[in-house]
Amino acid sequence: MKLKTTLSLELAAAILDKALELGRAEGMKPLTVVVLDAGGRMVAMKSEDGSGLVRFSIAFGKAWGSLGMGMPSRQARDYLSARPVFQTSIAVASEGRFVPVPGGTLIQDAEGFVVGAVGISGDASEKDEYCGVLAIKHVGLTPNPPEVDPNWRNASMSDKH
Repeated sequence: MKLKTTLSLELAAAILDKALELGRAEGMKPLTVVVLDAGGRMVAMKSEDGSGLVRFSIAFGKAWGSLGMGMPSRQARDYLSARPVFQTSIAVASEGRFVPVPGGTLIQDAEGFVVGAVGISGDASEKDEYCGVLAIKHVGLTPNPPEVDPNWRNASMSDKH
C-alpha cells in the first residue's frame, strides 16, 4: 500500500532532537516533546530523564489542542481567557486532552498547510514554546506562532505547564 504522510518520522525526530538540544543549551528543566501529524496521531515522542510523569499528557494536550483549535496553544489561551464557558465546553468535548497554555506549536509546510504540531512540557510554558518554534524553523518548516514570546526568558516557574 502506498500511503502519504503529512509529517515524516525523520522530520519529527529532527524537531524532537533540536527542541531538547535548545532546552539543554538554555539550562531548562527536563522536557517532554511530542510531535503529532495533521490528523493528531503521534509520530514521535521523547521524554528526558527526570521529566515528570504527567509531562507527556501535557505536551500531547498542547499539540493536540493546537490542531483541534487550528491555532497555537498560546493563541488558544488568549482567545479562551474571555470565554470561560467555551473553554469548559472544549475541555469536556476533548475528554480533558486539550491544554490551552503556550508550548503547542503548529507545523506548516512551504505552501502554508498545517502538517502537524509539536507540544512541549517541562519548564515554564513560554520556554517550552521557545524550543518548539526554533526547532521547527531548524528543520526548514514554518512554526505557528512564527515567533517566540519576546518575554520567554523571564517566564517564571509559576507559569510552568
